[in-house]
Amino acid sequence: MEGIKGIIFDYGGTIDSRGDHWYHVIGRAYREEGLELSRDAYIAGERGIQPLVSRGDTMLNLLEKKIRIQLQSIGISDDTLAWRIARNCDNKTRECVNRSRKVLESLGRRYTMAVVSNFYGNLDTVLRTYGIRHLFRSVTDSGRVGVRKPDSAIFRIGLDSLGLTGRETLVVGDSVNKDIVPATALGCPTALIKGVPWDESQIEEIPTGTLILPDIESLSEYL
Repeated sequence: MEGIKGIIFDYGGTIDSRGDHWYHVIGRAYREEGLELSRDAYIAGERGIQPLVSRGDTMLNLLEKKIRIQLQSIGISDDTLAWRIARNCDNKTRECVNRSRKVLESLGRRYTMAVVSNFYGNLDTVLRTYGIRHLFRSVTDSGRVGVRKPDSAIFRIGLDSLGLTGRETLVVGDSVNKDIVPATALGCPTALIKGVPWDESQIEEIPTGTLILPDIESLSEYL
């Protein structure tokens, strides 16, 4: 990839779960408890969590609050169960971030990097907790800037923070519609981390020229 000076990464699903949508990450933890996470319960958690999040919440704090909402939506009030599921997910996430760390550190020595993510206002804390915040010049969290993907304006904020043009900046994400399409609209080359999507039956048209990778570590083969 010639002419690349910077990299913008999505966070959730890209750095922390090898491309798998978080519905599936949490669903696996539910199954270890003998439960099934329905899509309706997952959506209930997403819709109810934002007012409960503080900027100082770690990923474990966030997950525990979200899973408590999910369980309550299906008639289960069990804080201990919510904590166990949250701890399971947090442990898996930490393992995944630790695997991503080596390539992020390597890329950070050669490129200026940033994170642009749909999150809840506490992403800076999450990245610090996992020990990777220092690798990024900036963190653009939709919960703090008031713009969400797929609006390409959130990627424009990331580009401006790096002082780079679209053509100079590779965007890496796990969602075709939320990451790849809006980044392509700004002239950015793109890389898709292809894991298990929200809806496996849905076929998304991937823009021509997009790198398709099984995990973030594979970036080292191209950069």
